[in-house]
Amino acid sequence: MIFNASATHALRALARLAASEGAEATLGRDLAEGTDVPAHYLAKILATLTRTGILAASRGARGGYRLARHPRDIPLIEIVEPFEGSRVRPGCLLRPGENCSDDGPCAAHGAWSEAKAAYLRFLETTTLADIQDGPAESARRPLRSPGRRAERARAGTPMPRRKRR
Repeated sequence: MIFNASATHALRALARLAASEGAEATLGRDLAEGTDVPAHYLAKILATLTRTGILAASRGARGGYRLARHPRDIPLIEIVEPFEGSRVRPGCLLRPGENCSDDGPCAAHGAWSEAKAAYLRFLETTTLADIQDGPAESARRPLRSPGRRAERARAGTPMPRRKRR
């Protein structure tokens, strides 16, 4: 895994949202279910993405999460950076925390600078639209599950009544 778990889950969740863009807002628990991420963990990730302006959150009957901008306007680096911090922009390979430059290069400078530049170019030029779930992935798991009531109604089975105490 190239990124930590939070960044990876953020990418997966946003790829699902991007595939359903234009649809109504998606509940966090439905998004968690559709991406196999624990709901409480994803809620923290979604809150971070909302604070950074990538997501818009709303409350109420039609509440949930939606992208704040079009997927093609969201580079991957904006999604990953809040979770990876300074690690998203790596420095010197052999002297962590230091800036590797042509003036004072380390032994790996030549090869590492090319790899680092390609990695950063990928994150800065690849957008959420480029990685959004396609139709085959989206069809595998619906974002909104019908719920037990709807499933039972379709099957003609009434919901059991709760006993009052």
